[in-house]
Amino acid sequence: MNAYYAIFRLRRRLETQYRGAALGGLICQVFFGLVLIALYRALYAGKPQDMPLEHVVTYVWINQAFFRMILSSDPELMDKIRTGGIAYDMCRPMSLYGFYYARIMAQKMMGTFLRGAPMIVIAALLPEGWGISLPASLPGFLWAVAAMLLGLLCVCAMENITMGFTMRTLDSRGMQAMLNLLMMILTGNVLPLTLYPDSWQPVITALPYAQMLDAPIRLYTGMYAPEAAWLILLRQAAWVAVLVCAGSLMWRANQRRLVIQGG
Repeated sequence: MNAYYAIFRLRRRLETQYRGAALGGLICQVFFGLVLIALYRALYAGKPQDMPLEHVVTYVWINQAFFRMILSSDPELMDKIRTGGIAYDMCRPMSLYGFYYARIMAQKMMGTFLRGAPMIVIAALLPEGWGISLPASLPGFLWAVAAMLLGLLCVCAMENITMGFTMRTLDSRGMQAMLNLLMMILTGNVLPLTLYPDSWQPVITALPYAQMLDAPIRLYTGMYAPEAAWLILLRQAAWVAVLVCAGSLMWRANQRRLVIQGG
């Protein structure tokens, strides 16, 4: 475990070097957050919905703050898959899956912190109706933090499955583009899942994508009661276990059939 933690620390330190990119991402996400909120305010002015506007605005800001956690990948790994450099990593005396799981977790965690922390502060300073709301309750907030950590594990496992497909196709554009599109739609990034029809809720909230951001946000806003939070976390933990097992088996199968081309 010490080796994986060392990898995590090194990658986390490397991610802090990209402060300019973090600033650009912060400006971009704040802009899109304001645009989305303006659209939802116009929608509510024409036809109010069952879900309070404050919840939708909070949903948007948390989604924008954690955008980096949802949609970011390891460009070095993609380059190694394409060039065959991953053969050197296979010589390491550790699990290849665990090695890149630790790397992507550090990248997503630190990248999200650099953008998300100042964005939450900015959103909190905006006037009512435009800014993020306080959590519905202290227990709900604490459960939301725990759910967010499990959501991070879930999204890292999903990212490694995406990379597993890339190992097979050697082209990250096809499968990754499709999975990223699913990720944006089913995590609530394009439209909050709470605004989908009620008949859809049992299905979309049971999918792994809903465990990444939607579940923590619902705990934060009080749509999930704190008394039922342990069930939410149990479902998240189950999905993490399933995705990690599936990804690990996929990577092992890929390693057995891997062909390194070149000299």
